[in-house]
Amino acid sequence: MISLRQRMIEDMQIRNLSVHTQASYVQQVSLFARHFNKSPELLEPEEIRDYQVYLTNERELATSSILIGISALRFLYKVTLKRNWPFDEVIPAPKKPQRLPIVLSPEEVIQFLDCIASRKHRAILTTCYAAGLRISEAVALTLPAIDSKRMVLRVEQGKGKKDRLCAVAHKRSYVPGKVMCRKLLSISKRHRLLRIGVHVALRG
Repeated sequence: MISLRQRMIEDMQIRNLSVHTQASYVQQVSLFARHFNKSPELLEPEEIRDYQVYLTNERELATSSILIGISALRFLYKVTLKRNWPFDEVIPAPKKPQRLPIVLSPEEVIQFLDCIASRKHRAILTTCYAAGLRISEAVALTLPAIDSKRMVLRVEQGKGKKDRLCAVAHKRSYVPGKVMCRKLLSISKRHRLLRIGVHVALRG
C-alpha cells in the first residue's frame, strides 16, 4: 500500500502539475501534519479551520503564503482523499488584497541599469526588462530561442507550462538600446546592439 504522500505526488504528476507546485504542495501538507502531529487522513474540518486561524493570527503570514497552503490542502482532500466536502466553506480562501504595482519611470530604469558595471549582467537584466521575462525564463533562455530578425524571444514552457513569444523591443521601448549604447540611436541600431548584448550574455 503506497503512502499518502506518494499517492498525492502521483495525483499531481497525473495532472501534470509543475515540479515547483508539487514540491510546494508536499511541503505545505507536511507542515499541516506536523502542526497536529497526525496524519492528514485523521484530521477533520475543525482542525483545518484551527490551522487557518493559526496561520493568520499567530504566524501572521501574507495572504499569498496562506493561499498556497489552502490550495495544497484542497488538492489533498478533494483529489487524493476524495472527501465530499463543500470546499469553499470547509477550506475558505482569504481575499487577496488588490494593490497597484510600483512602476519605474524610463529615467529610473536607465539609472538602475547604468549602475550595473558588468556588460554581461546588464545585458541579462536589460533583456529581462525589454521582454518581460521571469527569472526562471531568463535562466532557461538559449541562443536558438532568439529570433534576431524579428527581435522576438521564444519562451518555452514558462509559467503554467506554456510557450509564448516575447517582443524584445519596439519603438516605445527605447530603454534597452539607450542602456547598451548610452546614445539615442536609430531603432535598428539599438536592436543590433541589444542583440549583441544578449548573445554575449548567453555565451558567457
